[in-house]
Amino acid sequence: MHGLLHGIKKFIKQKATILKLLFVFSVMIFVIYEVGRIFKQVDWQIVEDNLSEQSFGVIFLLLVLGMLAVCPMLLYDFVIVKFLPGKYSLGYILHSGWIVNTFTNLAGFGGILGATLRANFYNKDASKKQVLYALSKIALFLLSGLSLFCWLCLALMLTTNIDTTYQNYYIWLLGGGIYFPILFLVTKFKGNEFFKDLTIKRELTLILASVLEWGFAGGFFLLIGAFLGFKINLLAVFPLYIIASVLGIISMVPGGLGSFDVLMLLELTSLGVSNEQAVVWLLFFRLFYYIVPFVIGGIFFVHSAGHGINQKFDGIPKSILQKCSHILVTAFMYFSGIFMLLEAAVPNFTYNNQILLKIMPYTFFFLDHITTIIFAFLLIGMARGIESKLKKAYIPTLVVLAIGIINTLWKAYTLSLAVFLALVMLMVYFSRHEMYRQRLQYSFGKLVVDAAIFVGTFVLYAIVGIINFPVKHIPNHFKKIPNFLLFPGQKLWFYGLLGLLLAAVILLLVLKYFTQGVDPFKRQTFDAKRIKAVIEQYGGSEVSHLAFLRDKNTYFYRVDEEDKLFFMYKKMADKLIIMGGPIGDQQYLRPALEQFMQEADVYGYRLVFYEISGPLTMLLHEYGFDFIKTGEEGYLTLADFTLTGKKRRAQRALMNKFEREGYVFSIENPPFSSEFMEQLREVSDSWLNGQVEKGFSLGFFDEFYLNQAPIAIIKDEQEKIVAFASLMPMKDNILSIDLMRESKDAPSGIMDKIFISLFEYGREQGYEYFDMGMAPLANVGDSEFSFIEERMAHFIYEYGYNLYGFQGLKAYKNKYVTEWQPRYTAYRKPSSVAITMLQLVIVVNQKRHDHNRYDPNLLVPNFLQK
Repeated sequence: MHGLLHGIKKFIKQKATILKLLFVFSVMIFVIYEVGRIFKQVDWQIVEDNLSEQSFGVIFLLLVLGMLAVCPMLLYDFVIVKFLPGKYSLGYILHSGWIVNTFTNLAGFGGILGATLRANFYNKDASKKQVLYALSKIALFLLSGLSLFCWLCLALMLTTNIDTTYQNYYIWLLGGGIYFPILFLVTKFKGNEFFKDLTIKRELTLILASVLEWGFAGGFFLLIGAFLGFKINLLAVFPLYIIASVLGIISMVPGGLGSFDVLMLLELTSLGVSNEQAVVWLLFFRLFYYIVPFVIGGIFFVHSAGHGINQKFDGIPKSILQKCSHILVTAFMYFSGIFMLLEAAVPNFTYNNQILLKIMPYTFFFLDHITTIIFAFLLIGMARGIESKLKKAYIPTLVVLAIGIINTLWKAYTLSLAVFLALVMLMVYFSRHEMYRQRLQYSFGKLVVDAAIFVGTFVLYAIVGIINFPVKHIPNHFKKIPNFLLFPGQKLWFYGLLGLLLAAVILLLVLKYFTQGVDPFKRQTFDAKRIKAVIEQYGGSEVSHLAFLRDKNTYFYRVDEEDKLFFMYKKMADKLIIMGGPIGDQQYLRPALEQFMQEADVYGYRLVFYEISGPLTMLLHEYGFDFIKTGEEGYLTLADFTLTGKKRRAQRALMNKFEREGYVFSIENPPFSSEFMEQLREVSDSWLNGQVEKGFSLGFFDEFYLNQAPIAIIKDEQEKIVAFASLMPMKDNILSIDLMRESKDAPSGIMDKIFISLFEYGREQGYEYFDMGMAPLANVGDSEFSFIEERMAHFIYEYGYNLYGFQGLKAYKNKYVTEWQPRYTAYRKPSSVAITMLQLVIVVNQKRHDHNRYDPNLLVPNFLQK
């Protein structure tokens, strides 16, 4: 037996958290059941009729007095914490006490529910024995006040003429009255450990709490009769209330429901109150003393239980609730706005459609045609702000919804509509933490959706107007127009057109308000010194040289006011397209990514990482990014390169030929003279042949950019430059080039001459690898088993570049490359791959802006000087 008890104790200890959660869920289920049961027993038509007859002031006063009548029960909770070692704040006691007492009031189960709830709320730093003792003391005094009122009623009955009315109930008052003397004697037993901490002050406080509880409840019951204007002796009603309460306690039914009500109905009619008046009296008492406080307590309990469950599951339930509320509110506002526009544009269609007629009672209702259109546009505008999680949309949305709800309830009041719209407001409140962004950024998709709604509304309204335009002779094909396209009147249609124009102006102002404000990611001033400082200290990468094109913005990650990393990006709609990985101290990669993502998200931007390595792609995948392969980067191990052997016979012959013809390779270091730059420009213009250069991920001819690194040139025997290649600042052991140009009259194979000469130059300078650059779309989307996204990307990418042909690029580079490394584009999972790739193509193909001449005072990074 002892082993069994030990096993049960161990099981309870191990499963304590689960048992607590089961308790919470069971109470929540019970709460829902009780509310449903009570609501079923309430004749809401009678309540609604009598509520409508009462003034707003009376209803408000009854609500306040009903909650005040419940307040004395909170004294029990202030006493119980005195018996326990734990410390509880005033707010916690009020919050917990309201839940316990309103639940016990309505569904006490003889005090079991109240004791269970108090044991759950006040068990901090207390043993089970201490909690049990404290609860037992409280339970003993719950009826002490009722017992004292039994003696008071007996005195009233003996000294007034009301005794004849209740002479059959003397025995119940005597039975109830005996409880207090017995309790008083029991608590005075000396040497009883159970009552040793029950001081006179605590005992008197508990008695006072019970007296106030029953007195306030009875007094509130009498006040309801007075407010309803019933002509009755209220002094005679009070003993009846006490007698009915005693019978309700004996019946053990929660709240005395049934026995209390039956006795009150029977005896109130004997006092001259009609059956209908008695029902209304009891319904008002149940509503304002039981149900309303219970609903408020239920909200408190759900909030408290939800907080505990949310903490247990690491905030996931709260996040789900917020996101669901956010989605539902957005859907409701969009649907309501579109529905109201449809109703304004083609009203007959709405009234002839059974599905829309069923939905109509659950949306906003305006009698005025212009007001309906304006409010519909406002709803759609606010819906866009809510969908985009815009912080500044929260208060305006509440205001717009409040106006709509007040107007709707004023025009067409129904209880179901009032409850539904209140739930909408509640969902907006629940989703408030989802709205944290500072600015609205329009994506392609959002722009298409909103434009379709707005333009579609104007087009539909115009078509309806044309169809309903009065003409003398109606063509036969117009006689076949469906009835739902017929408008009530031309004048009303014209007013609606004015409303559409006014609504469009208001909507534009709303969207302007949403999109304005500080944007830290807007076009910035190029800061060469900060960029060069990071590269000099931590080294460059295969993309770091592109910063000096000055066609991108930079985002710096700082630690203790010192730049550690920077990202290069361009804005496109709601995306920040980042060129390659971050440059700088890679040990700060994770915090830099997290900070960049968070700040971009606050301002409504999504990040797209273009041409990044595999390790960075996998890291971004952890942060919720998806990815596709966009090409391969080729590397040559310089120590393995040689012109000897049969394999290099063609290249060896080519180099000998150029040497015989007097072509000379050399490396020129910046700063460059204007004459030198003009010669390079002639070569570049000849190669471009009038076409506009690309940017972003590709170098273009820019004097400032070219002055940042050495340039390899090929001169012919007349000392004329026929080809050149700009060196790229990378890591100490890697050499590469970016901008390669040859003139039209350069001999075939001149690019091979540059590459081979640079291989030899790099090996002599101590470099280990030569970066041959990207082969875009290499092995991307070629297989029939490739993802559809990669095949679409291949198509967009290939046909989006109209200057560079990529088909033969890998084949050319493959002559020298010893290792290919994949490169990827990473994007947020909700984004469309096709739209993302289209935006990438637009960014790369954007016409670059001409920059000022380079500043010769800007220094060349030291690590370039080998």
